[in-house]
Amino acid sequence: MFKPHVTVACVVHAQGKFLVVEETINGKALWNQPAGHLEENETLVQAATRELWEETGIHAVPQHFIRLHQWIAPDRTPFLRFLFAIELSETCATEPHDDDIDRCLWLTADEILNAPNLRSPLVAESIRCWHSTGRLPLDVIGEFNWPFTEGVNGGGA
Repeated sequence: MFKPHVTVACVVHAQGKFLVVEETINGKALWNQPAGHLEENETLVQAATRELWEETGIHAVPQHFIRLHQWIAPDRTPFLRFLFAIELSETCATEPHDDDIDRCLWLTADEILNAPNLRSPLVAESIRCWHSTGRLPLDVIGEFNWPFTEGVNGGGA
């Protein structure tokens, strides 16, 4: 059975800049959006919120869904990557809580699109999607009969 990795990522934008996280992989400093894997017992939005906090120290909930990417990494690992948008009123200080993150940077779209050190081509593609794709409401990926959501067993209309 085909079992792709399910990941979430956030395009965080404020005052014309985008937030990237920098991590060292195989001795190279690489840039990515705040991103990570979906964990057991959490919704996609909860996963995105958690990953954002772990990698940047920012407490924010995604406001919109941008796109789902089905992708096969160069090592042949299959992924389903759910991309969310977060718009902040201003750039803010960051404090990564994930030891794998070296630092966070607020950069322009051009700096990201022309960077030679992106973790994957999805980093640049995410910026392009933020600019060209309409933002969708979060309920397009809503959970159904989710046992960890309030009211799931309470009946209702």
